[in-house]
Amino acid sequence: MLPIRDKNPSGTIPFSVYTLIAANVAIFLFEIAKPDKELQDFVMRFGIVPANVTAALKGEADLLQSLIIPAVTSMFIHGGWLHLIGNMWYLFIFGDNVEGRLGHVTFLAFYILCGFCAGAAQCVLDPSSTIPSVGASGAIAGVLGAYITCWPRARVVTLVPLLYIMTFVDLPAVFLLGFWFVIQLLEGVGSIGAAYASGGIAYWAHIGGFISGILLVRLLPAHTRRRERRPWES
Repeated sequence: MLPIRDKNPSGTIPFSVYTLIAANVAIFLFEIAKPDKELQDFVMRFGIVPANVTAALKGEADLLQSLIIPAVTSMFIHGGWLHLIGNMWYLFIFGDNVEGRLGHVTFLAFYILCGFCAGAAQCVLDPSSTIPSVGASGAIAGVLGAYITCWPRARVVTLVPLLYIMTFVDLPAVFLLGFWFVIQLLEGVGSIGAAYASGGIAYWAHIGGFISGILLVRLLPAHTRRRERRPWES
C-alpha cells in the first residue's frame, strides 16, 4: 500500500519539512558524488554503528565520534534513491500536519528526538552489529506515530493492489499507519537473533521512532492558532 496524499489540510506552510527534505537530498547528492571507497568510509564514519556505540558506552571508544556525531548525521544519510524517495515521500505527506500542530522549531526538535530514540532502540536490540544504520526512517516513523495519535480518522488516498489491479482507496490513517507498524513489529521480532536478515532494514529503529512519536506528541503543547481537541482528551 502506497499513500498518495491525505485529506487533512494542515493550514500552515511546513517550512521545517521542506528544509529537512532539501537537506536530505543535498547530502545524498554529496554522497553519490563520492567514489565507492570514500563513500563506504563516509557511511561507516557518519552512520550509527551499534558495536561502536556499545564500545563508547563502555569507555572503549571515543564518545563524540562513535555516538554523539553519528546519532545526528545518520539521520541524513541514505543507501540509495529508493531509500531516499520513500522516506521523503512519507515525510512530505504526513509531516505538514505534525509541524502545523507543534510549530516549526518544536517540530524540528521533535524530529531529531525521534531519530535519537530510533537509533537507541536499534542499538539496544542489536548491540554487537557492525553494520551502520542510516536513513531518516526512524525520525519519520516518529512523525507517523504523532500523526496516528492526533488524526487517527484522517483519510489517506492510498494506492492498493486488488488482485492484479492497482486502485485508489481512501483509508483511515489508523488503518494504514497501524498496518505499517504491525509489519515493522513482526519483522523486528523475526530479526531477533538474526541481525539484518531482511536486507539490512533497521526495523527496531522504526519501532522505536514510532513509539517515541506517540509519546512525545502527547507531551508537547499544540501550537495551532485554533487548538484542536486531542484524541486522548475528554
